[in-house]
Amino acid sequence: MENENEKLYEVIREDNYTKFLGIKCIEIRKGYAKYSMVVKENMINFHNVAHGGVIFSLADAAFAAASNSEGIRSLALVVEICYRRPVHAGEEIIAEAKEESGGKRTAVYSIKVYNKEGEVIALCQATVYRTGEKIITD
Repeated sequence: MENENEKLYEVIREDNYTKFLGIKCIEIRKGYAKYSMVVKENMINFHNVAHGGVIFSLADAAFAAASNSEGIRSLALVVEICYRRPVHAGEEIIAEAKEESGGKRTAVYSIKVYNKEGEVIALCQATVYRTGEKIITD
């Protein structure tokens, strides 16, 4: 089982989009994931703060990892985000996603994005649909 989980977690960590953005996986375990990234100059909008899509992408990466951590293909149905604090270039931000309520076909997750000082950047609630298909089929 441990070997199977590591293989699954490696597949999740190798996501092309997260690599493109420089998002790093800190931890994945059943129903939980923690990711981080450093906001770059090319992620700053005309208000001179991080574009909301960048913050959302970090939250979504953690959500995707947590919701797929049991090896069942799970797809987002709804993701709501509430932005609480601006982020500037050079800042490291962290996202933690955890399952709050799970079922066979759907589950609800909370995602918190915060900075190194622990200040909340964004709060999210997300619902996932579990297809029933295994991610790794060997």
